[in-house]
Amino acid sequence: MATSGNDNCNANDSVWQFRGNRATSDAAAVTLRKLVFGMFKNCNFNNGKTILPSTTHSFKTCPEAEEAVAAAVRSGMANSYAPSPGIFNARRAVADYLNCELPTKLRPEDVYITGGCNQAIEIVIDSLAGNPAGNILLPNPGYPHYDARAIHSGVEVRKYDLLPERDFEIDLDGLEAAADKNTVALVLINPNNPCGNVYTYDHLKKVAEMAKKLGIVVISDEVYDKVVYGERPFVPMGTFASIAPVITFGSISKGWVVPGWRIGWMAMNDPNRILKNAGVVESIEDCLDLTPQPSFLLQEALPEILEKTPKEYFAKKNKAMKRNVELSFERLRDIPCLFCHKKPESCSYLWLRLDTSVLDYIENDLDFCTKLVSEESLILVPGIDLF
Repeated sequence: MATSGNDNCNANDSVWQFRGNRATSDAAAVTLRKLVFGMFKNCNFNNGKTILPSTTHSFKTCPEAEEAVAAAVRSGMANSYAPSPGIFNARRAVADYLNCELPTKLRPEDVYITGGCNQAIEIVIDSLAGNPAGNILLPNPGYPHYDARAIHSGVEVRKYDLLPERDFEIDLDGLEAAADKNTVALVLINPNNPCGNVYTYDHLKKVAEMAKKLGIVVISDEVYDKVVYGERPFVPMGTFASIAPVITFGSISKGWVVPGWRIGWMAMNDPNRILKNAGVVESIEDCLDLTPQPSFLLQEALPEILEKTPKEYFAKKNKAMKRNVELSFERLRDIPCLFCHKKPESCSYLWLRLDTSVLDYIENDLDFCTKLVSEESLILVPGIDLF
């Protein structure tokens, strides 16, 4: 006798042995993507108001980058799988790009091409997760994908503070206090996301010296290196690799305004072969074999993008960003409940403090942002609940 499939299949039956991975859900819950797109869900699409910020970028990338991708398509040379570390020409181009400001030069073999900076984060944290008791030092505030990946990989997160009264410098005493014998790395974001500060040479040298004292690697997120519009120059952390090993993350997503292209890199600034001898480089290479390669097409285009983009493109874009920041910073003075500690020198965010004491029926930043997007279609990202 024929029966409906539903007669014999009940989701609540104890016979089923599989379950969703709770660690994945816990990790995804703290991602920026989850929060931002969650805010979009609270928009009222029927109130006639324009949703801000726009989901389309107000800045365009340069023609040289667009032509490099088009040429890669037309060449027919990028239709196969790429090697796991990345194609040689892309690795060499990134090494040359980074070497312009480094005292100890990188070889192409020191560079690995990734699917944006996020994939680099995932690969390095997974590669450092060999100690079940291991922990990693993350900045507060910081970029939440580091938290998410550490949670997913079973690495304990410990936070160190950035000090608003000192231009968001790292609290080095607090960082040292947070570390112990199981600490494997500290994450540094420079130029800083979300605070918008740029660290000085002297401060970065102190960070390297602290990393040496603690016996840990510095993971330096430098994805905003081409988005500096203040007076303080950007100094790459790899400058201090002779003091402590540095793994540099970078990409073209922010500097060239193409986050959807998903092409980035990680570079091993390891002149003393500390990472090599500890097996970290081998673990990274093995991890690359386990993950999908970034687009061969974008790898093929990357040398042209890095080598042929004129300096004038960045100068013009950063001038416009600086103008937008100054306008926003001044307008915020007229909003009693919002306070910006420092006018950003870089990045594309304003990091604000919310004073709920002057607001009625607002409990916290998440409550404020949820009601703001629902009533005014203006999306802000809550910070305290996220970080």
